Amino acid sequence: MKKIYGRKPVLEAIKSGQEIEQILIPFGSKGNFYNELKVEAKKNKIKIAELPTHKFQQLEKGNNTQGVIANITEFNFSSVEEIITSSKEKQYPLILLLDSIQDPQNLGAILRSAECFGVDGVLITTHQSSPITETVEKTSAGAINHLKIAKVTNLVQEMKFLKENGFWIVGSTLENSQVYTSVDYKIPIALIMGNEEKGIRKLVADNCDFLVHIPMKGKIQSLNVSVAAGILLAEISNNRK
Repeated sequence: MKKIYGRKPVLEAIKSGQEIEQILIPFGSKGNFYNELKVEAKKNKIKIAELPTHKFQQLEKGNNTQGVIANITEFNFSSVEEIITSSKEKQYPLILLLDSIQDPQNLGAILRSAECFGVDGVLITTHQSSPITETVEKTSAGAINHLKIAKVTNLVQEMKFLKENGFWIVGSTLENSQVYTSVDYKIPIALIMGNEEKGIRKLVADNCDFLVHIPMKGKIQSLNVSVAAGILLAEISNNRK
C-alpha cells in the first residue's frame, strides 16, 4: 500500500479525487488543519483513524509527516494517447518528457513546476527512472494528483508519435543548442529534460526539432534539472502570453 505524508500533499490528494483508503493522525490532534482535514474527508467519504502517539510514530519511519498519513491505492497512470487527446483542447498544448530522471526529489520538484505552469501531461521512462514514491508525492506538494502521467519504454518512439500528432520536440542540452529564449513556443510543444548527470541521450537529441540551453554566467556551468525545468516551463508560459 502506498502512503502520502504531509499536510498539503494529503489535502491536495483528497481535493483532486485521489482514491484514499484511510487517513491516519495522532490521537487528540487539534487545530485549523485537522478541522479542514475532517471536513474534506467527510465530504469525500474517507475514514480518519486516530492512533496513539507511539503507534503513529512507528508508522512515520523517519518521514516528516506533519502529523498526517494517507493510505492510497497505487498511482493510476494515463496512456500517451489520452494525454495527447486531452492536450488538444488547448490552443498550444504542452507535454513534458523526462528522460531517465532518477532522483525522486528532482522528479517531485519537476512535477510541481509542471502543474504550476499548466503542462497537459508528463511522460516518464520505465527504465532508469525514479518510480512514483512517497518522496515524489511529498516533494510535488500534491501536484502529482492533478497531472496526467504516462510511463513509456521507448522515448524515441513516443517522440515520433508526438510529431505525427503535430507536436514540435524541444530538448534541453548544452551541446549544439540555441539559447532557450530564441524559440517561439506558440506551437504544440513537447519539452524533454534529461538525466541529472548525462542529460538527454544522443538518439533522443537527434530526434528533437529544437535543442536549447540556458546560458550560465557563473563558474558552475549547469543547473539542477528541476531548476532548469522550471526556468524553461516559465519561459514557454511567458512566451505564449
